[in-house]
Amino acid sequence: MGCFWGGLVPENAENASSLERLLNAGVLGLKSFMVPSGINDFPMTTSSHIKISLCRWEQGKGSDFPTLARYKRPLLVHAELLLDLDGELEVEDGVDNARSYSTYLKTRPTSMEEAAINQLIALTKETRAGGSAEGAHLYIVHQSDARTSLNLIKNREVNKVKEILLLFATVVNGVRADHYVLISVSEDIPDGDTRFKCAPAIRDAANKEKLWDALLDGDIDMLSSDHSPTVPEMILLDEGDFLKAWGGISSLQFVLPATWTYGRKYGITFEQLASCAYLIIVLVQGAIAGNQADIVVWEPDVEFDLDNDHPVHIKHPSISAYMGSRLSGKVLATFAHGNLVYKEGNHASHACALPILHR
Repeated sequence: MGCFWGGLVPENAENASSLERLLNAGVLGLKSFMVPSGINDFPMTTSSHIKISLCRWEQGKGSDFPTLARYKRPLLVHAELLLDLDGELEVEDGVDNARSYSTYLKTRPTSMEEAAINQLIALTKETRAGGSAEGAHLYIVHQSDARTSLNLIKNREVNKVKEILLLFATVVNGVRADHYVLISVSEDIPDGDTRFKCAPAIRDAANKEKLWDALLDGDIDMLSSDHSPTVPEMILLDEGDFLKAWGGISSLQFVLPATWTYGRKYGITFEQLASCAYLIIVLVQGAIAGNQADIVVWEPDVEFDLDNDHPVHIKHPSISAYMGSRLSGKVLATFAHGNLVYKEGNHASHACALPILHR
């Protein structure tokens, strides 16, 4: 089962027919990057490209709506801007250690998020009633800065933040802990452990507390893993170079128990988890076979050790930042479109779900 999203790039942003073909194919929405994505086939867009895709009126379509508004599909934007910060982003050879996470953090300051969000807030004025892009939906994704950037969104009521980086670790100052903390840069990321690299960057403990406050207060609606799996060779674990390694936290399948493990320490309830998590947990009674239901069956109070003996499919276990954790909330079974695809460590022998497309 796969959810299909399209990419907004300069080529289709400036070509209405190309963008329309993508939407007609059934993608659930579009995603764009305001900084280089790291993939040559997915080039970055500027605020001008985003404005064109939101506000262009279709010629000869007999429609009163621009493309994205007419199709009622959301545009998700990775909101960081490359800035000239008078050397703030420069890393000096022989001075800055590329194996230190703090060195990587210098290259992703909060001002990059703030600048991008300011541009997007200006664009969202056109999506409101009477605007040239009325009916279009724009969402900021991967919100990391809980200070100025989050306040900009809260104060100006941009179409709400929809994702937040929630990343979990089991090591505090190199010692295995009895509880699991949200990663804070100064405490939890060992030198050379590039499994924890992502963008925007994981920030300090005070920032972490503000993110949880915003989540529990309802200012943030959805959780995200920043899932970006790759092969071990691109993580560069042997070299441990944060500046060269591929970014993105692997192991999407562990975010449910990891979020539950740490969230309960902040008082998060099952109902809040179900409403704000990107994994929607459904509890049902009675027969489910044959129904188009995607269901997770789990035991929230059961603890388990996530190690190499854990019976779950991990193609490359060495690159998961969650390995070595003791988590609460064991997944017993998973149903996709009413079909049992996973049960107690065993997977279905063949694909038995359908692609998720816009209807």
